[in-house]
Amino acid sequence: MSEAVSSLHETTEAAARRHLDRVKGLVDPVLDRVLPLADEAPAELHGAMRHLVLPGGKRLRPALAVAACEAFGGAAEAALPAAAAVELVHSYSLVHDDLPCMDDDDERRGLPTVHVAFGEANALLAGDALQALAFEVLAGARAAPAVVQGAVADLARAAGSRNLVGGQVLDLAFSSGGADEAARVEGVHLRKSAALIAASCTLGAGFAGAGARALEDLQAFGLELGIAFQIADDLLDAEEGDEPCSSVRVLGCEGARHRAESLLEGALSRIAELGEGADTLRKLARFAVRRDR
Repeated sequence: MSEAVSSLHETTEAAARRHLDRVKGLVDPVLDRVLPLADEAPAELHGAMRHLVLPGGKRLRPALAVAACEAFGGAAEAALPAAAAVELVHSYSLVHDDLPCMDDDDERRGLPTVHVAFGEANALLAGDALQALAFEVLAGARAAPAVVQGAVADLARAAGSRNLVGGQVLDLAFSSGGADEAARVEGVHLRKSAALIAASCTLGAGFAGAGARALEDLQAFGLELGIAFQIADDLLDAEEGDEPCSSVRVLGCEGARHRAESLLEGALSRIAELGEGADTLRKLARFAVRRDR
């Protein structure tokens, strides 16, 4: 990496992390407020719901929602229902992914997974409750009814059988081999990761009043970014052993990096006409694909 490119990367990463920190400071109080208190009955369920959400991870999806809203002249506060809703759906999917009947993981974000800490049944039910809460938060947003209705429908599509849930099914059933293997890997990434990332962008922009054409472009941006983001995860996880459904296993490290960069370039071209208002969105996209952790 040349000195100039390295400097640009550092600037992009610093700006992206500042935005992530800012959004975390905005959305975490919302999440804390909408989640039931840990001692509210049934306490085991509510403690399980809060366990993974707070303090949480990077908040990339909320950050994309806020950046997309601001790209169209909206205030960050207008995007907070969308930001909280996508994080709740993301958290529910992680709780379920970690279950013994799925990936059977013992640790998440440096903590025991929810089923380890609270039991398998409570983890299953906590995931169900987090998903329901996401739609309660989104439906209660103070915006035009048509905007709220569209947001609810978009998030439901992203979370449903054709996308997030279906992606998990395909991931669990994935078998290696075949001429179409790379395409099948990306098909899982498209559903399991990219659909919710795309919804984060369209929901945020929708609360700023973005038009239909702009939302279509953001949907395409988010899908390409989401696949590239998952490839970046594959690269970060490569040292821990390749998963069957991994771009690194199929393409090799260099091939996977090239594919991620190609997808990132395509994603950025979708928002090229948005001007300076979308600079934070662009920086987040670059950070999401080029991060080292």
